[in-house]
Amino acid sequence: MPKPMTVLLTGVGSPGAPGVIKSLRAVKEYDFRIIGIDINPHAVGQVMVDKFFIGPEAAEPDFVPRLISLCSAENVDIILPLVSKELPRFAKYLHRFKEIGTVVSVSEYNRVMQVMNKGTLIHTLKKKGIPTPRSVIVNSVEGLRKALYELGYPDHPVCFKPVVSDGSRGFRILDTQKNRLNPLFNEKPNSAYISDHELFRILSDCSVIPETIVMEYLPREEYSIDLLARDGEVIIAIPRLREAIVNGISVKSTIVKEDDVIAYASRIVRELRLHGNIGVQICRDKDTQPKIIEINPRIQGTIVHCTAAGVNLPYLAVKVAKEIPIHSSELCVQWGTRMTRYWEEVFWSEAGLPIQWGI
Repeated sequence: MPKPMTVLLTGVGSPGAPGVIKSLRAVKEYDFRIIGIDINPHAVGQVMVDKFFIGPEAAEPDFVPRLISLCSAENVDIILPLVSKELPRFAKYLHRFKEIGTVVSVSEYNRVMQVMNKGTLIHTLKKKGIPTPRSVIVNSVEGLRKALYELGYPDHPVCFKPVVSDGSRGFRILDTQKNRLNPLFNEKPNSAYISDHELFRILSDCSVIPETIVMEYLPREEYSIDLLARDGEVIIAIPRLREAIVNGISVKSTIVKEDDVIAYASRIVRELRLHGNIGVQICRDKDTQPKIIEINPRIQGTIVHCTAAGVNLPYLAVKVAKEIPIHSSELCVQWGTRMTRYWEEVFWSEAGLPIQWGI
């Protein structure tokens, strides 16, 4: 008979939540009771979990006390956070959750803070001798303008993003070789490309901007690497080649065995002594050298692709957190597994209750 275990998932309205829930439901050895929380009362994942609660937001002062109270009342064994903004709060108060018997799958506080700021991350990796993109940190419009030209614009494409941001939020590319006419008439209005004229027109009334990292644009293949680690010891690293992306989420990808990408991502996680589920975003530069874009020190939105390829990383994170041995058979990757995403709907009654139905 499967052993019972209660898991709390945060952010069950996020794009990756259904895949994590499916991954846990697929486990035969344990009967997972899944509790979900989200600030959205109509979060998609609520129809897939066993019990659902609304909120709180990570920035709220009572975030930790409310989560501790919830975990205590529901006898939660482990928390798998899916929301980046929550990670520092969880990491800082790991001991308080441990006191009530709940383990949070997250790296130590200083490690989380180090990787969530892209400027600090790139600086740290440079000091350790790990190849990184050429970059400049700015916090003013004039600094941004100067950095673009310092990194080779307009002869070479350049990109920028706030040092603290999630997904594709705030990411823009400047490339004078990009055909601007074709996207205008033939593509949906969600392009990351922007001209310098448009950029500085938007910023014409500003002098100060959020701290931003300006980087060389890495033009070749892009990968999301899902890693599982135990205090810096890499248990497994699985690259996903990102073949189509919508709003920062992979909608078409392939599990690939590219040893240089695996070695590069694994070295970063070891050097930074990260823990649990870790996502490393990498692109190849013009010379095919893998270089980091950012790190998500949590479960990534397309981790379910790894589950389909034979490695159930959410479940293995539970095993690491609960100090349950992982068998070698659980780490056998079916290389070449492809994924395509499609839309699926959930429905609510007028009273706001989820409607369960099938077609």
